[in-house]
Amino acid sequence: MTIGIFLGALLGAMALGVPIAFALLFCGAALMWHLGMFDPQILAQNTIEGANSFPLLAVPFFMLAGEIMNAGGLSRRIVNFAMTLVGHVRGGLGYVGIMAAIIMAALSGSAVADAAALSALLLPMMARAGYDKARSAGLLSAASIIAPVIPPSIGFVVFGVAANVSISKLFMAGIVPGLMLGAALWATWWWLVRKEKIEPAPRASRGEMLQSLRDATFALVLPVIVIVGLKFGVFTPTEAAVVAAVYALFVATVVYRELKLSQLYGLFLAAAQTTAVIMFLVAAAMVSAWMITVANLPAELVSLLQPLLDRPVLLMFMIMVITMLVGTAMDMTPTILILTPVFMPLVKAAGIDPVYFGVLFIINNAIGLITPPVGTVLSTVAGVGKVSMDAVTKGVWPFMVAQFAVMFLMVAFPALVTVPARWFYG
Repeated sequence: MTIGIFLGALLGAMALGVPIAFALLFCGAALMWHLGMFDPQILAQNTIEGANSFPLLAVPFFMLAGEIMNAGGLSRRIVNFAMTLVGHVRGGLGYVGIMAAIIMAALSGSAVADAAALSALLLPMMARAGYDKARSAGLLSAASIIAPVIPPSIGFVVFGVAANVSISKLFMAGIVPGLMLGAALWATWWWLVRKEKIEPAPRASRGEMLQSLRDATFALVLPVIVIVGLKFGVFTPTEAAVVAAVYALFVATVVYRELKLSQLYGLFLAAAQTTAVIMFLVAAAMVSAWMITVANLPAELVSLLQPLLDRPVLLMFMIMVITMLVGTAMDMTPTILILTPVFMPLVKAAGIDPVYFGVLFIINNAIGLITPPVGTVLSTVAGVGKVSMDAVTKGVWPFMVAQFAVMFLMVAFPALVTVPARWFYG
């Protein structure tokens, strides 16, 4: 009955068009009423406490770093650098997009920010070169969702807070899986364009390569600073976010001099608006999370799935399938906030490494950003690249399937995640 109240209140509010954050608050209030303990003061207190978390300070700074990166010329220089390396091979612009997405993922942590930058920079070039526009848009969409997996990642920050799991360990554990997602896109793109007759760009000279490397050096240094600093304990993930934002601001204004002081207000405002949406979602979700615990829903779910607790691989498979289905209808942040308190007791009862689970959970939610019909990243690419939503959806399918295949490979062979993760965070 309690599970029915929870799902009925949440899905009913969403079906009526209520924004996710308010639907979460309504869901929490419905559970309180069902349990006979409705109190507006408790509702307000849990909402405030939900956002009162020091690690969540990383969110606005990572968002700001992404805005500065795109406006200050860092993204363009990364694309130019990748272009000199692989732009001359068959399908070269697609490989440029994948390489640029991986590098930019280590700068911003936001799939939407990377999707906007890649679409604006590369999609017109790919269209002029004769690439299929729908397939190109699909590739850039799929490449953009590497951002929540490779550190720094806003998704890992939100999950780490909700699940009480080390954010630093999540960051380190996401490096190799993120590269594997990129490799899957590389192989899929090679298969799709192997017979196309598109004339590749001229091979860049060694001097042009060195020049593009010099131009992009300051942008390429940032991921190294963040990863090395986290691995050796120089700073926490929250402090890493501040370092990323300040460094990006310094490079954009002092080194590259492409960002004017008059633009800062707009960038700060854009980052603040996006942060406000995320933080309100987190605050509202904590009300539902608290009520889920009080109503003992995790224990009920554990008892239902008791036969699978001794078979962790099968349990992970079931959890990933459920997350996939939810991801088709819900954005990444609310999915993390709603499902984390439900799944974590199962994960702990089955003896699954919470960091390993967190990596696969975030990968699944990241792919959900390109899963129709919602697909926030698909909408971003369609809007920025001036491509129809149907075309982007059609073009993304082969790449989405490849990324899901990699995810389920990690479910079947956990060592693909856990072994390199232990090396990175010791």
